[in-house]
Amino acid sequence: MLTGKVYDIQGFSIQDGPGIRTTVFLKGCPLRCPWCHSPESQHFKPQLSWISMRCIGVEKCGNCIDACPKKGLAPGDIAKHAVTQEDVQRVTIQRGLCDSCGSCAAVCYPKALSICGTDYTVDDLTERVCKDIPFYENSGGGVTISGGEPLCQPEFTLQVLMRLKERGVHTALDTTGYVEYDIFKRVLPYTDLFLYDLKHIDGEIHKNVIGVDNALILENARRLARDGGNMQIRIPVIPLFNDSPEVIEAAGEFCKSLGEAVSMIQLLPYHNLGVVKYQRISDGEKVLEASPPTDEKIAALKSILEEYGLPVTVH
Repeated sequence: MLTGKVYDIQGFSIQDGPGIRTTVFLKGCPLRCPWCHSPESQHFKPQLSWISMRCIGVEKCGNCIDACPKKGLAPGDIAKHAVTQEDVQRVTIQRGLCDSCGSCAAVCYPKALSICGTDYTVDDLTERVCKDIPFYENSGGGVTISGGEPLCQPEFTLQVLMRLKERGVHTALDTTGYVEYDIFKRVLPYTDLFLYDLKHIDGEIHKNVIGVDNALILENARRLARDGGNMQIRIPVIPLFNDSPEVIEAAGEFCKSLGEAVSMIQLLPYHNLGVVKYQRISDGEKVLEASPPTDEKIAALKSILEEYGLPVTVH
C-alpha cells in the first residue's frame, strides 16, 4: 500500500496559497539551506524530537530511560523547569544510538519526546484534509502540499493531488524546483498553483551555500511557465546571501521572463525560529543565526521588483 512520510498537518493556514488552507508537510529535501526554518523536513526518515522545556526531570518521570532498547537516554544536566521554576535533572540523548523507534516517546507523558515523521496512506491523508472542505469553500482556499520537497515523494504526492481534484479541492504545491521535470509534468494537470522557491540566481553561490546547483531549478521554472503552470515565486530574503539590490534585480529579471505564468512574487524575510528546531532534533548542528532584515530593507527590495511590473507581497 502506498504511503507517504508526513511530519506535520497545519490547519487554518493563510500564507500557503489563496484562502484558508490545510498545509501538509512531507519529510525529505535534497537542499540544505543553512537558514531552514523546518529542519525536521530535511531527512526522509523519522526523527526523535526533544522539547527540553517540557521535561519534568528523571526524579518525577524518567520513563524514557528505561523504555529505550538501545540505552540511548540517560540522566543529564540540571535546569529550571520553564513553568514551575523547579530545578530538574533532564535527560540527555545519545543521538548516535537512537534509531527513532519511538519507545521513549510512547511513555513520555509530558510530551517532551515525540517522533517527527508519520506514515499516511493516500486515503487517510485525503480524508483528513477533506474534513476542512467547508473552510475551503467559504474562503476560496484548499490544500497545499509542502515539505521538505514534496516531489521527492512523487507518487504519493501525485495520488493525493489527484484525489483532491476529484473532490473539487483547490491544490497548491510548495516546491524547491529541484526534481526532474518529468515529475512536474505528471503533477501539473492536478496542481492549481505552484509556490516556487527562488533563492539565488547565481549557480555557483547557490551550490556553495545550499549544496546544489540551481540550473535545474531555473530550467524547471521556465518549462512550467511554457506548459501553462501558474506560479507564485517565493524569495526568502537572507542576510549576506541574497538581500542585495543586485541579486534582487537579477531575480526580478528572471521572474519577468516567465511572463504571465507568475501571478505573484512573495518576499519571505529571514527569521530565526528554526534555530530552536535544530536543537530539538540534533546535537550541535550548525545553523544560520542572523538579524532579520529591517522593514526598510524589505520595502526597498520590494520596490525593485515592482519596477519590473511584478505584483509583490511580503509574508
